[in-house]
Amino acid sequence: MSRTIIVSNRLPTKVIRSEESLTFQPSEGGLATGLGSIYRAEGNVWVGWPGLFVTDEEEEKYVTEELQADSMSPVFLTEAEIRDFYEGFSNSTLWPTFHYFTQFATYEQTHWDAYVAVNQKFCEAVLAQAGPEDTIWVHDYQLLLLPEMLRKARPEATIGFFLHIPFPSYELIRVLPWRAELLRGMLGADLIGFHTFGYMRHFLSSVSQVLGLSAVNGQIEVAHRAVRVDAFPMGIDYQRYADAAASEAAIQHEATYRQALHNVRVILSIDRLDYTKGIAQRLRAFELLLQNYPEWREQVSLIMLVVPSRDQVAQYADLKVEIDELVGRINASYRTIAWTPIHYFYRSLPLEELASLYRLAEVALVTPMRDGMNLVAKEFVASKADHKGVLILSERAGAARELSDALIINPTDINQLAEAMHEALVMPEEDQIQRMTAMQALVQRYNVFSWTKLFLNQLAYTKMKQQTLATETLTPAPTGQLLEAYRASKQRLLLLDYDGTLVNFHPNPQRAQPDQELRLLLKALSDNPQNRVVIISGRDRDTLERWLGDLHVDFIAEHGVWLRAAGDEWSLFQAMRNDWKRELLPVLELYVARTAGSFIEEKDYSLVWHYRRVDEELGAVRARELLNHLTFMTSNTDLQVMEGNKVLEIKNAGINKGTAATRWLSYYSPDFILALGDDRTDEDTFRALPADAFTVRVGSAPHSSARFHVESPTEVRQLLRKLIG
Repeated sequence: MSRTIIVSNRLPTKVIRSEESLTFQPSEGGLATGLGSIYRAEGNVWVGWPGLFVTDEEEEKYVTEELQADSMSPVFLTEAEIRDFYEGFSNSTLWPTFHYFTQFATYEQTHWDAYVAVNQKFCEAVLAQAGPEDTIWVHDYQLLLLPEMLRKARPEATIGFFLHIPFPSYELIRVLPWRAELLRGMLGADLIGFHTFGYMRHFLSSVSQVLGLSAVNGQIEVAHRAVRVDAFPMGIDYQRYADAAASEAAIQHEATYRQALHNVRVILSIDRLDYTKGIAQRLRAFELLLQNYPEWREQVSLIMLVVPSRDQVAQYADLKVEIDELVGRINASYRTIAWTPIHYFYRSLPLEELASLYRLAEVALVTPMRDGMNLVAKEFVASKADHKGVLILSERAGAARELSDALIINPTDINQLAEAMHEALVMPEEDQIQRMTAMQALVQRYNVFSWTKLFLNQLAYTKMKQQTLATETLTPAPTGQLLEAYRASKQRLLLLDYDGTLVNFHPNPQRAQPDQELRLLLKALSDNPQNRVVIISGRDRDTLERWLGDLHVDFIAEHGVWLRAAGDEWSLFQAMRNDWKRELLPVLELYVARTAGSFIEEKDYSLVWHYRRVDEELGAVRARELLNHLTFMTSNTDLQVMEGNKVLEIKNAGINKGTAATRWLSYYSPDFILALGDDRTDEDTFRALPADAFTVRVGSAPHSSARFHVESPTEVRQLLRKLIG
């Protein structure tokens, strides 16, 4: 029976050392809540660091036994590993880079070495737990290398990865000296999840620019697999927060706070101490509110809860000093005997007290400079049983993509934030209720449990699809079935791609003309009255006719633009325009000028940029640049940019080899179909054909709609020879 292995840097239970003994305390994080029912299910296990440094073997054994009893398997880190892997590379390199604070990032080789070593240590711990049928779900930025390490050890394993922080744009990723290794590490997974489509788009762009791997419909072809990339916005345990807010303890805490505050209205801010959270900007905006709207003095207070976090690190210590000074200055400037503008607490609170603050507050400020999701926003929404209250939310928090009924602001614009606070304080109750009710419905529906279920279901589906699209080698057994079906049929349709299928690729495409052997094969096949041989190619019609026009074969040229049955005239698949070439030709010419060895092929209704003769590394870089350039220029048009083998082609959308092949099917109603092709453009043909067609992909492909594959044009010719015999 297959199991689920959850892997994260920290376990859902933290081990705390006191003078007397070790104690085990559950974590309060959303991940621990959402995955609680998963890892505690029979046989499942959570692998991670228990949160403390252990040197004594007896102590290590005791911790292991206690955690194993609760379905957890600890990975023990040395003091040096905690310093260099966790505090070093994870939090001093990746955290600031991924949150757009590159000025705080460090690039230490020793930190990187520790990061690799600890990911390997986690890999060994997971392999000790996981069987061949198990599902492995890896979490977050501390373990970016782990999926690839697991993949190398278990090539057939089902591996998911989820990143809980933002994924930055390519311009920031390219700064990292180890960018390629990190991206390849993530691509070891079968399914990679992010909180938002924006983070997913940044990842796909980085993979394209750094590794030269392009994505089609969110799928990246790597080695012998297709990796799926998607957005899965994480939720909270809605009912837990709703129940906590309705508890007697929370109601009593609220009453105590209200008695102390009298009739002062409350704006709430809750954050971990971190430079990404925008805490200082929030304080300056509140000060601006009091300056611009004096009527709010003595009428509204900001309750600011800052949870301690790594205050020994220089940037965090500096931030703490800045917050202390701002709070002190604002309070000193505006405080009266009866009123304190800011109530500032530097500590964490238990759930019921937290819920009482959510109940108390009329306005919540969730305004990070950058955040993966930010669950505080959703916790506030879940806690408002009366449906009143206003959420002010940063546009740079992942939650802003979902909670569109919040007041969305730019966190660096303190004027806008001050105005948003004023708008929130004067918002009519009717508007508040309408907005809050809509957000509650969304947060309640897409909770952390539905997030967990959705990700694991999609991972299982992705793996199933990989296996479904894995092509079978055309060995003697299926070859025999193919030949038997061929001989038993009376009307046969043979759809044959040209370049890379019937002939090998040539650095100069015009020199890839058919040799005598190929001409004889095609003549023998097409002379058989039961056969309809169709050359289905991306090449222009003039070249195809010049090379093979004397044979009794049909042509589909320019990926389906031009059609010609044997002996007939050429015809367009449908009316098209080509005036767009004037705009895009100069772009291609620019890239030819910058890329020695590349050249342009102009067809009737398409443009092709060839780079087969370009230096391998330079060609990959220029192709990525040009692909992005052309994709931008052709967005919202009826054009599409296609990638082939060392070519980029711009053509009219909606016409492809598949649509053209469908027309041939309707003409001839064959009882035997054979289709041979070598690249993405031929996948359209494979998909268009009925399930019993013999579809064969030439060369290696991680996934294909073809039923079979052969290695080279040589094997294609061997197969065609058997048809003749």
